[in-house]
Parts: sequence; structure tokens; C-alpha cells
Amino acid sequence: MACPYHQSAELNPALLAVDWLLGSWESDEPGEGSFPTISPFRYTETLHFSHVGQPVINFMFNAFHAKSKKPLHRECGFIRLQPGTNRVAFIIAQNSGLVEIEEGELTGQQLSLHTHALARTSFAKEPHVKQISRMFQLRPDGKLEQTVSMATDDHPLMQHLNITYRRLC
Repeated sequence: MACPYHQSAELNPALLAVDWLLGSWESDEPGEGSFPTISPFRYTETLHFSHVGQPVINFMFNAFHAKSKKPLHRECGFIRLQPGTNRVAFIIAQNSGLVEIEEGELTGQQLSLHTHALARTSFAKEPHVKQISRMFQLRPDGKLEQTVSMATDDHPLMQHLNITYRRLC
């Protein structure tokens, strides 16, 4: 079966440093989430990274409750690299009404990103997210790991999510 996220367009050379992200990924085991304002939870997630030949990766993340399988969270957006550098930007729209730009660095097969800008709907749930840090790392065993830290109006930056994925295609 062909992978629906592999494109027939030729990969733009600007993306060669992050081609290890391309394809579909599914959580290997349920991930863990926690924050002082919510009960700890377990979740599963699918990630899809694709391209259409432009110097941009398109992505979609879908998270589900580990037991009930109900949708929890969704993010979609784009990954851009600053030409001639290791600088990376994620442009993200979340179904919670948060829109963010995270910028950071690519070191080998690890992306470290931090909030550059945030915007939200006028009726977004409080306390408001103030900062997000995210790390993606392709591990030696071929699995992808993501850790997300978050700060809100009421709490400093702390780990919120941790999950590991296996490549589907």
C-alpha cells in the first residue's frame, strides 16, 4: 500500500536536512500529559508530514484519548527552514483557537523550538498559554520522540506532553 503522505513532487533541496520527518507516524505507546490545572492523562497521536515540492513541509497532528479514542487536540501548519542556516520555524494553528509561531534550531536529527509569537481567539479558555517549547528527536532506534513544555498565565514553563512514535510509511 502506498503512503498517502509521500508526494510525487520532487523534494525541494531546502528540505533535505529535515527529510527524516516526512511520512506518517503513530504513537508507539500512549503518551503522557499533565499540567497543574488538569488531571494527568494518556493519549495517542498520529502525525503526518508531507510536501508539494515547495521549500515547506506541511503537517497535521491528531491526538485522541487513549481509552475512549475520542478526539482531544488537533494542530496543522507548516515547517520552514531559513536558507543557509540551521534555523527552523513551525507555523501552527490549533483547534483550541491558538495560533503560534515556534522558532528554533535543527541539530542533526533534533528540532528544538520555542515560542516566537502567539495569537488566540478572543474567547479562548483561560488561563491563557503564554509560552511553548517543543522538541522532536529521531532516536537511534528509528522512533520519533516529542516533548512539549508549556507556560500559562498561572504557571511557569514545565513539561506538558511526552510521546514516542513509530513510522507507518
